[in-house]
Amino acid sequence: MGKPILYEILEKPATSCVIGMCTAIWLYIQKKNIGYSHVGLSYEAAIEGHYWRIITSAFSHISIIHLVFNMSALWSLGVVEQLGHMGLGTEFYLHYSLVLVVVSGVLVLGAYHALIQKFKLEYFRRVTAVGYSCVVFGWMTILAVKQPSSKLNLFGFLSLPISFAPFESLIFTSIIVPQASFLGHLSGIISGYAIAWGLIHGMNNYWAVSMLGWIIFVFVLSLKRSGAFHLNFLEIESVTDPSLPSVRFASGHGRTLQMSSLPVVGVNLG
Repeated sequence: MGKPILYEILEKPATSCVIGMCTAIWLYIQKKNIGYSHVGLSYEAAIEGHYWRIITSAFSHISIIHLVFNMSALWSLGVVEQLGHMGLGTEFYLHYSLVLVVVSGVLVLGAYHALIQKFKLEYFRRVTAVGYSCVVFGWMTILAVKQPSSKLNLFGFLSLPISFAPFESLIFTSIIVPQASFLGHLSGIISGYAIAWGLIHGMNNYWAVSMLGWIIFVFVLSLKRSGAFHLNFLEIESVTDPSLPSVRFASGHGRTLQMSSLPVVGVNLG
């Protein structure tokens, strides 16, 4: 008999909080009918100053299947929080989840830049990435290096040896889900190896709080400079075409600023 779910939640507090947050954001997105083109990360949006999308894209999902698949894998990987004796644990999990979100997002943009500028593949200019799987693939890779005897359990019945899981999952999702973000998943794997091999190291509470502060600063600044933030608060509502929701920001005096929708030729599920 397995452990009671409440006991497992207490053993994986950070993982549980991330899953709860992603679920709440998905519910909000569904309720407000928000399109992925307004929260996802694309090269065109980034060069227009929408750096905040590195964060919003990671925590947003566009379908219940997308959310369940990522959160199921993340729940299994939450075992990292129980490996404090190996130098991992909850603090490590929190510190490097932050790193994985930012580094994998930057790597995706770097890959898009290379494909567009060097290989003239203009298609990648508007391809939009969305989802938490960059981080999921990162933790999958870290665990594969640190605890290769572990297994990745999906949906409670599918079990994969963790040592092969990153590349097995990369190939599997690319074949089964054509929209899956190969570059996004690969960036998570690269980020995971950089952390597992000590190429990115030294994170502690001081550096994590400092990094979080800078993320919030750049997030708010880029919202304002990109025209996506005005005065007191953010209000998201749909327009006539429900597939192309708009983002407006209203002050107490009723003045609004509406962000025009970006043309999107593809979406990559992260």
